[in-house]
Amino acid sequence: MVEEFAHRRLTAIMATDVVGYSRLMALDETATLATLKAHRRELIDSEIARRQGRIVKLTGDGMLVEFTSVVNAVACAAEIQSGMRVRNAHIPEDGAFSCVSASMSATLSWMTTTFLVTA
Repeated sequence: MVEEFAHRRLTAIMATDVVGYSRLMALDETATLATLKAHRRELIDSEIARRQGRIVKLTGDGMLVEFTSVVNAVACAAEIQSGMRVRNAHIPEDGAFSCVSASMSATLSWMTTTFLVTA
């Protein structure tokens, strides 16, 4: 008789979203896309790589990122939040990019959330 074992992998997922993206796109689509690409290139993607994350899905103004460590996921979210505050310091509030990030740990075989932390 062959025994079957469930393969489970503990992972942490970071979800991000740009606050007010639709409004910014309506005001100036070209500048908004260029700014988002610059934020990704200069801050977000490098933080994800530094914390050993892997982008699972892009949704235009958001993304899902997988980490093998909850600590790395939360640290990445916090660094992105902090970096965005610095990058937006000289921009009027109505034109600033603001990212909302949440990290959660889940067993992928069941997708059961074990906790949620927002940064």
